[in-house]
Amino acid sequence: MTSELIQALEALEQEARTAIPATTTAAELEQARIRFLGRKEGRLTLIMRRLGELKPEEKPAVGAVSNRVKNAITELLDAREAEVATAQRRSSGADLTLPARRRWQGALHPVTRIVDEICEVLKELGFTRARGPEAETDWYNFTALNTSLDHPAADMHDTFYLAPGILLRSHTSPVQIRTMQKYQPPVRIVAPGMVYRRDPFDASHAPGFEQLEGLAVDEGITFVDLRATIAEFARRMFGSQAEVRFRPSYFPFTEPSAEVDVSCTVCDRIGCSACKGTGWIEIMGAGMVHPLVLEQAGYDAERYTGFAFGMGPGRIAMLRYQIPDIRLLYESDVRFLQQFAL
Repeated sequence: MTSELIQALEALEQEARTAIPATTTAAELEQARIRFLGRKEGRLTLIMRRLGELKPEEKPAVGAVSNRVKNAITELLDAREAEVATAQRRSSGADLTLPARRRWQGALHPVTRIVDEICEVLKELGFTRARGPEAETDWYNFTALNTSLDHPAADMHDTFYLAPGILLRSHTSPVQIRTMQKYQPPVRIVAPGMVYRRDPFDASHAPGFEQLEGLAVDEGITFVDLRATIAEFARRMFGSQAEVRFRPSYFPFTEPSAEVDVSCTVCDRIGCSACKGTGWIEIMGAGMVHPLVLEQAGYDAERYTGFAFGMGPGRIAMLRYQIPDIRLLYESDVRFLQQFAL
């Protein structure tokens, strides 16, 4: 397998050395950039996704070749970009004696990329994307979710209140209630969106951040369905080698409740700084929908059951792109986004 991947990488480099110099326009060059180095479907990316199939001791050799090939292709692209730009200036007949400022190139925000990727995976599992208002009533945000208004989370020190009974939602769970009120089972939705809490703005917290929740309600749904869905999601999101672990927890709107961990893809459960030496990374909270929540939404809790889960795409983005400080996700500096241009 090691030699096969190395041969594929070397063949990719030779193909790039032929294809890139043959480009004649900026559009053709951009297509070549996406084809060879695109983050989603680029040829190099597709080859590197197979890295998880290797044994730990085989990965360094393949990684070294992949870095060399990536650098070689990048140099080819940069050199050809300069040549194409020079040719275009000469053909235009313009006198460009003052060097032009290089055009900034932005990209989709890394959290937006992760949200879209999660929603695409869940779409294949039968979930439909749903949205709701960011300004909510305390009934939808707390009471309907089996959380009394004297709960600490409902206190003004933790929640942004806009007026009596009106607040900025602290999670996207109100979308679940609104969806159940509007539609009869079966229901299967994924609800991404911004949420707001009075948290300090530091390396791991922000007062406004993206959250994503899922809900499935039908007759006969059990915890087995929840576990199978999360396991399949983890396999598609983190690779075929990903393992899932459930730990008992508590949430007022689910019973039973669990914290869900996925095996660390950085160290293969050996232990590293990403997983704090445990070999596992927490990715979401989940559980079976509490009967009182189903009743608040107008469902017959004796007939229907369901499961729900919630995760922070920002945390997954930090793990995926090795971003050490959450505050970087709120930077307006376009140079940060340029890293994700492909």
